[in-house]
Amino acid sequence: MGSMRMSPAEAENELIYQHIMDLEQGRYDTFSDAPFLVAHSTKLPEQNERWRSCLPNVQPYYGQSSYPKFRLERTVDTEFTRLSLAVKCNSDVHLLRSLHNMGVNFDCASLEEIRLVLELGIDPSRIIFAHPCKPVSALEFASQQGVQLTTFDNGDELDKVKAHCPKMGLLLRIFAQDGGAKVCLGDKFGAPWETTNGLLKKAKRLQLNILGVSFHIGSGASDPQAFATAVKQARCVFDEGARLGFNMKILDIGGGFQDSNFEPMAGGLRRAMDQVFGDLDATFMGEPGRFYAAPYYTMVCRVISRREQSCHAASRHVPDMLYQNDGVYGCFSSKWAESGVFAPIHLPQRRNIGGPRQKGTHRYSIWGPTCDSVDLVADEVVFSSEVRIGDWLKYPDMGAYTTCASSQFNGFSNRYLVIYGD
Repeated sequence: MGSMRMSPAEAENELIYQHIMDLEQGRYDTFSDAPFLVAHSTKLPEQNERWRSCLPNVQPYYGQSSYPKFRLERTVDTEFTRLSLAVKCNSDVHLLRSLHNMGVNFDCASLEEIRLVLELGIDPSRIIFAHPCKPVSALEFASQQGVQLTTFDNGDELDKVKAHCPKMGLLLRIFAQDGGAKVCLGDKFGAPWETTNGLLKKAKRLQLNILGVSFHIGSGASDPQAFATAVKQARCVFDEGARLGFNMKILDIGGGFQDSNFEPMAGGLRRAMDQVFGDLDATFMGEPGRFYAAPYYTMVCRVISRREQSCHAASRHVPDMLYQNDGVYGCFSSKWAESGVFAPIHLPQRRNIGGPRQKGTHRYSIWGPTCDSVDLVADEVVFSSEVRIGDWLKYPDMGAYTTCASSQFNGFSNRYLVIYGD
């Protein structure tokens, strides 16, 4: 009989254990105690199909941002290949190429992000410079490279556009917010309702071309009504623009989509767009960065130390402590930035070093490697057996806002090994 085909989870574990076996050949090598990532290109078509099924009229623009970090790539055959620029949400060049091949466009927020996308051979017409407050150098670069669309939310930005790229198309970014979002972008961006008419009139005086409206209800949003409200407000701005003579055709609905609640959020948004914009021949754009990127990486961290609590009554209910080789100053920054919750899967050593393990419920807090007490990854996790030094913990859905937000605090590296498993 032929061998049974492994499930995706089993195949991933085999790839992880293969790399762990490689590490054990050089126990004292720099990389022997380093965390690593496994990339899954097969997850991208699944996410793309979900997007196009739920929001068939919304062209996805994969989001970027402006905080460059470097990380080391690694192929499955263990050959080290190159250093690549990693930025928000995740700019792994393999990820970007896959998205490009699926027809996804690109939302860039900095000069370097635009440069990165152009270096992949992507036409500038597929880029929106989606940052309302840009330095002149970046605006000039984008214009010279042929980027045709950008956003604004204030009058001074209109003066910059008039002076440096007056032919560029503009989207007026309006205030929108889901109060329960993980990151409320409305605290920083978005023109308040009472200012939109004045901004449109100024753009008319400056003879600039307003093509539509954009908004973003917040990263990690959870309230479908926030989308409905923003869509209604956007239509009011469309109507204001029409009265002033603008031919507004584009609505950029931003991002905020999460894997866990995508269908209900997308369903509410689609109904709102049908109801509010059904009489217009409009083009709809979206920025689903986290939605596409999160499942692309699985992270694997090694337990480097452990502290068991004492048997005194005062500490009996306090979890034991595990220390791993990455933390909130690395790929787990969302713990403090947006109250991220992490639920690792325990991958014990295959060689049973140190004798039999204790079975049954074991509670642990998980800490990063730095000498900072805020470096707490998880307050409490529960495993079905004892965890020991040298074991590995697997974290799914670590492709968004992880490597891009990592630092070298305390001297710990933010160069992450990426293994491409398919």
